[in-house]
Amino acid sequence: MAKYSLLWLALNLIVPRLFVSSYAITGIKAGVNAVTGQRPFRQEFSIFQDSGAQFDLYIQALQRLQNTNQTAMLSYFQVCGIHGYPNVPWDGVVGYTSRVGYCTHSSILFPTWHRPYLALYEQLLWEQAQKVAATYNTSEKATYQAAAKSFRMPYWDWSLNATMPTLVNVPIITIKTPKGVQSVPNPLYNYTFHPLPGASDFPQGDGIFSSESDYAPFSNTGFYNGTSYNSLENLHNSIHALVGMGGHMGYVPYSAFDPIFWLHHTNVDRLTAIWQALYPNSFTTAEADSYGTYTNPPGGKENATTPLTPFHSDCNKTLYTSDTARYTSTFGYAYPEVQDWKVNATQLSANVRTIVNSLYDPSGSTSKRSQFPPNVRRTAVDTNPVHYQWAVDITADVSQISASLFLHFYVCTPPSSPSDWSSASSLVASFTILKGPSTGSPLPALHGQLPLTHSLSKLNLPDLRPDTVSPYLQQNLQWRAQTLDGSVVAPEILAGAIKYLVVARQVRARMQDDEFPVYGVWKTQRVTV
Repeated sequence: MAKYSLLWLALNLIVPRLFVSSYAITGIKAGVNAVTGQRPFRQEFSIFQDSGAQFDLYIQALQRLQNTNQTAMLSYFQVCGIHGYPNVPWDGVVGYTSRVGYCTHSSILFPTWHRPYLALYEQLLWEQAQKVAATYNTSEKATYQAAAKSFRMPYWDWSLNATMPTLVNVPIITIKTPKGVQSVPNPLYNYTFHPLPGASDFPQGDGIFSSESDYAPFSNTGFYNGTSYNSLENLHNSIHALVGMGGHMGYVPYSAFDPIFWLHHTNVDRLTAIWQALYPNSFTTAEADSYGTYTNPPGGKENATTPLTPFHSDCNKTLYTSDTARYTSTFGYAYPEVQDWKVNATQLSANVRTIVNSLYDPSGSTSKRSQFPPNVRRTAVDTNPVHYQWAVDITADVSQISASLFLHFYVCTPPSSPSDWSSASSLVASFTILKGPSTGSPLPALHGQLPLTHSLSKLNLPDLRPDTVSPYLQQNLQWRAQTLDGSVVAPEILAGAIKYLVVARQVRARMQDDEFPVYGVWKTQRVTV
């Protein structure tokens, strides 16, 4: 460990910097009320797409950013490359390995590392939006410049709108440009490399808000205390795989080049902000990172003061930490659910609980989620705790798995054809195992949880008590495995790599809108799959 730390320090002191000073990721200060702290919202995409001038600017700003010369440090290509490939220094921050990128996975830093990363992307889009707004004619310029000033990038809430936004799947989009209404190439559809990358570029839940009040198990799939399996990163992984389906989003080192990555991760940041408002006193604790990153060797301890490389908060090469990136106010934005001005922490937490209940209904009386289309698997976002809540806890030894996988779970016999596995009516949910490139050290075990309650409640069972449900699951619960491109993985290949437990707990429904349900302790049930 020590030799890696010394090497990293030496490289960052000795290797010549492309810039004498670092690029300051300050967030956007325009539109922020300096007295109250009120900030412009990042909006859900389905609302943002109807915003008129701001959406027009967003599309054109993204076009301009994508068209920036790939040799520029602030180009779309190089900013996306921070996440993974091509595993090269950015803003002068040199790593110890060329095997992985800067992104932290299965790490306590997972939520906070992405916050300045998103702020960098948003800052570059905002700068481009100002330039575009200035080119509109005199009669429209004021409208577009006002829209540009308060511009913040959108997010896709895949829990509430569990189908991909239509506008990200069309190659041509119609917007109002300085030259009038035009149909233009849609930058949300894809990113075209210019030039195409070669060898020199790329080497060959349930109850997540209401029942998890400890930051460590909430934050990442690598943390395990024997009882907590579900995490924000677990949900995040599912969306990468569901959207990627064998494409770039499903392969983490390339995923940031897909424009929907930014809509997805802005929502992950939003979920983090909501959770922080609910539990303001719980935050980053010391945890070993068994996977490692471009700058953080495997096995190193990470905590709230660990540098979030390669993101600088000023021009003097000061790196962000989880402590300095803790609050969205640092970066000049907010989310509609977390209006943290003119209220104290207690009031904010109560307000956010009410909103979460309204959006996602943790009481379990109904499911307000729309469904994925037939060819897309459901995620592990399910909030239906009625008397008893059921789930499958999964541990995957990634070192024994050769490729990224879906584990599909069913409450009765799945279809015989693997092409129908993801659309079967008996499909409960799919657990995603994302396997990135090796860092040279043993890969960490991943922990996650799949909800069963929603599917069980649709069956003709008299109740959800263990003595009713356990015999049914023993007879009917099955699973199948596929790679992200649909290839079948035989169960015997995964023997020893996948461990699972069927668990249940009692739930007392909430009594009022600003409360969450009260959850009992998960208890392992006598069910083998």
